[in-house]
This record gives sequence, structure tokens and C-alpha cells, in this order.
Amino acid sequence: MKHKGSTFEYKDERDRDLLRAYREQLMLCETIDLTEVFKKVVLMPSARFWVSEERAAIVIARMFKGDKLESMKPNTREMYEEIFKRVKDMKEHNPEMSLFDILFRVVRQPAPKFYLTPDSAKVITTRIKREQFNKVQKRLRHMFNMGGN
Repeated sequence: MKHKGSTFEYKDERDRDLLRAYREQLMLCETIDLTEVFKKVVLMPSARFWVSEERAAIVIARMFKGDKLESMKPNTREMYEEIFKRVKDMKEHNPEMSLFDILFRVVRQPAPKFYLTPDSAKVITTRIKREQFNKVQKRLRHMFNMGGN
């Protein structure tokens, strides 16, 4: 299990990829229903599997030992099952490659979806947009602070 307070090293890349998918979905809408937009966003292909190689190695090793990941959230379990399937397939075709080298390649392959809930995607996207707004506001603050304070 991931530890509380642990950081995700690919957060910025994942955020950019999620924002790309969000914007693509918005462009396709005739009328914007954010609930439907986020349902579609999470099902869009993603640039990679958004998990670190180290975390994936720990989980995939458990799966090779027979762990069914029953305590994991469904989307997370589904993501690891897809990674596991690809790792086994690549190992079968490349028996000389180390498991870590295979895993490194697999997690960097395009993923079929984001493996997030629509609500999680909404929270992440809202945070990204708020951070971007705050950056712009901070950059432009001097233009509107004419009073001398």
C-alpha cells in the first residue's frame, strides 16, 4: 500500500496529460456537461501508466507471487492487471530481459485510459486550473498594484 504523504514523481506530467484530455473533450462538446466530460476524459488514452517504476515493481512482484490485489481500489487494480499482462507478454517474447527493464518499458507505454474516477479527474483538473490562475495572478499583480502598498 502507498504510504500517506508519499509524493508522486510524475505528477506534473500526469497533470499535463489529464488537462490535454480535458481540453480535447471540451472541444468536442456542443453543450458542456462536466459530469459527462469527466466520464469521457478518464476513458481517453493516456500518454503512459501514471505510476512510478519502483511502485509498479513492488506491486507486480506481489502479483507474480499470487496476490490478487483485492484491497486495492478497482481502477488501481485494473491498471496493475493491465501492466502485469503486458509484462508477462513482453517477458515471454524477451526472456533475456530483466523484469525491471521490462517493467520500465511497460509503464512508459501508452495506457488505454487514465485509471481515475471521474470525480478524481475533476478534483485534479480543478487544482491544476486554480494553480495556473494563481500563477497568472501573481505575475500580473504588479500591474494592478498602483497604490504603493
